[in-house]
Amino acid sequence: MILLDTCALLYLGNDVSALSQTAADAIRSPGTMVAVSSISAFEVGQKAARGQLRLPLPVDQWFVRMLRQHRLRELPISGVIAARATLLPFIHRDPFDRILVATAMEHQLTLLTPDQTIRQYPGLKTLW
Repeated sequence: MILLDTCALLYLGNDVSALSQTAADAIRSPGTMVAVSSISAFEVGQKAARGQLRLPLPVDQWFVRMLRQHRLRELPISGVIAARATLLPFIHRDPFDRILVATAMEHQLTLLTPDQTIRQYPGLKTLW
């Protein structure tokens, strides 16, 4: 199973050509479960509210459409994930990304991300 970071989710929804070939192949691979964290809905909503991003629908509707259209499994933020995000080394200071790293580690997932800083976390499996 792979976990999309928020950037990969946005690429999937808005500009599939922005995904690396490896990332696109992983998402399309038969039998691969593709997951997204609920924190990504919050991050996308924040970007849209600040005018950094335009969505074709309100963020709640956009997120549900993404889940259905791409058959994504939504992973909630548990207390354990939130706590583990605070225990990570301060390689990345973005709280959204720290939640994604903790989610991938908690569920033993490969995090699909173009972010080279995220890839520096020891023990984290990444792909791009």
